[in-house]
Amino acid sequence: MSTKVDAFKVRLERVIAADRARVFEAWTDPDLMMKWYAPEGMSIPEVEVDLRVGGRWRVAMQEPEGGARHTVVGTYRELTPPERLVTTWSWLPEDGSESPMGPEETLITVEFHQDGDGTRLVLVHEGFSTAESRDNHEKGWVSCLNRLEKL
Repeated sequence: MSTKVDAFKVRLERVIAADRARVFEAWTDPDLMMKWYAPEGMSIPEVEVDLRVGGRWRVAMQEPEGGARHTVVGTYRELTPPERLVTTWSWLPEDGSESPMGPEETLITVEFHQDGDGTRLVLVHEGFSTAESRDNHEKGWVSCLNRLEKL
């Protein structure tokens, strides 16, 4: 895995031991997303996907032992199975206050490249307004990709 971080984006690259159609499906199928689309140690009680350009998605993440719940939403901007997906990303506060992750809408681009028997996944998450937000998301994505790799 390689990681590159600059002021406004995170770039992660990892080889997953599955063909790219299956890895793409893990990013777009709600049942599969419920198994990995949150940092390690968190559960994923809800996933909604309207898989079309302009369609919205939503993932609820739950901290352990009744801890805080975090919900992220986005809109699909590009879907090119099994090669690429582009979506927005925004946190929704659970109590109506400002999200601790910030009010910003960021952009995620994920590319899926066949690499032998596996898939080289390249994730770029950009548009952060602070280094803290960028760093928090980078840590979260590394953890999520650990779960995806195990799946």
